Amino acid sequence: MINYYYDNENEKLILGDTFKVLKLIEPASIDMIFADPPYFLSDGGITCKSGVMVSVNKGKWDNSLSIEEKHNFNRKWISLCKNLLKPNGSIWISGTLHNIYSIGMALEQEGFHIINNITWQKTNPPPNLACKCFTHSTETILWACVKDKKGKKNYKFNYELMKKMNNGKQMKDVWTGSIVKRSEKLEGQHPTQKPLYLLEKIILSSTNEGDLILDPFCGSSTTGVAAKMHHRKYIGIDKELEYIELSKRRLEKFNTYEKL
Repeated sequence: MINYYYDNENEKLILGDTFKVLKLIEPASIDMIFADPPYFLSDGGITCKSGVMVSVNKGKWDNSLSIEEKHNFNRKWISLCKNLLKPNGSIWISGTLHNIYSIGMALEQEGFHIINNITWQKTNPPPNLACKCFTHSTETILWACVKDKKGKKNYKFNYELMKKMNNGKQMKDVWTGSIVKRSEKLEGQHPTQKPLYLLEKIILSSTNEGDLILDPFCGSSTTGVAAKMHHRKYIGIDKELEYIELSKRRLEKFNTYEKL
């Protein structure tokens, strides 16, 4: 039985370990999953935030792992998510070079078909303080679906809506925009928080009104805010009380956000 920390009519938040909670959710009940799993970047390095040099350490949940540990982690949660998707459901996973290649391999190993490799190009990324490589200004979002026993791929894609949103032209797989706006941090912030417009586009492209969306590493629940704004249902999971409380506050005050 699932104990919900926050249980509204269409939005639910669960405080707990993702691996344990995913086993309690009804199989084949989820229309879409968005996941922004740990990048395992907390290794004592430095970065720039609002013009100030700060540590890259985000918390114990983001501590560096070995290659093998990282890949086993990704295969395990992706396998659990696969069991929860409806036959026409799909999964979106965000990452950087630090984890996205493991995720891509894990998806294929677990029987997924990768539909698109979306490049999110940030217009205002933090500068590179080390000056030993190019400035990191992109993240990758993989969109995948499950192949059935015959190898057929069945998933939702609202092509016409995406074309309309792109001024009547086919939408490309490079999405350009700013990092999170200050107005989206009024209730607090998560160190890997994604901008609302990004989740809106993902949700509008691959779900319909009334669909159920799951975020197994929900953080500040940008996924949930976007789902609520566009009349979808939402389940968010996080093991950190601080972020579940932040999610709750954002969901309760979602009317302060503007739709795409």
